[in-house]
Amino acid sequence: MRILVVEDDLKIAQFVTDGLQQAGFVVDRAADGEIGLDLASTESYDAAVIDIMLPKLDGLTLIEKLRHQNIYTPVIILSAKQSVADRVRGLQTGSDDYLTKPFAFAELLARVQALIRRGPAPVQASRLTVGDLTMDLLSREVTRNGRKIDLNPREFTLLEYLMRNAGRVISKTMILDQVWGYHFDPQTNVVDVLVCRLRNKIDKGFSDKMTHTIRGVGYVLRLPEQSLS
Repeated sequence: MRILVVEDDLKIAQFVTDGLQQAGFVVDRAADGEIGLDLASTESYDAAVIDIMLPKLDGLTLIEKLRHQNIYTPVIILSAKQSVADRVRGLQTGSDDYLTKPFAFAELLARVQALIRRGPAPVQASRLTVGDLTMDLLSREVTRNGRKIDLNPREFTLLEYLMRNAGRVISKTMILDQVWGYHFDPQTNVVDVLVCRLRNKIDKGFSDKMTHTIRGVGYVLRLPEQSLS
């Protein structure tokens, strides 16, 4: 799942980003309202965390512009303003929740997860299925042929990406961008290591292998009868 964080305070932005990534989310960051608006208007996000006091374009105006474009990504406002009037105004602009600074990350994470469960309109599917492999995006439970598979957050994010693109060959660069959310040297072996760990968990003990390496191209999750066309 992908989250947008729009925050100009570097320490807060890094704190939120690190926590969300450790929880298994892919995070995009914007340091001002204009960049945040551009990202939120052109990319698909499961939720957004937006500060009010932003350079170039304030958070409330950003949210209003998104809603005028019929973009209903769930939004949590972050703000140092704590008055009832400020919270009411924030919610009236089209945000879904309001969290005042300072805040505990555990509370922010719980609110993000609650908004994703509630979902935008229309509600997105909460379950992915490829053959006998099933992923519940809300409970974060993965099973294959009824057998539960325990994945760490990075493995879960990779499998989600592969399942959403089942039958499609995914390059290392695409995985680096979608799973890590920032750029590594494309020659790094972190992708190979992660795919190997994931393959051992979802294919071990099954005669039909689902994860395949396409030499020199990338990886694909597919059923044995699926072609690569």
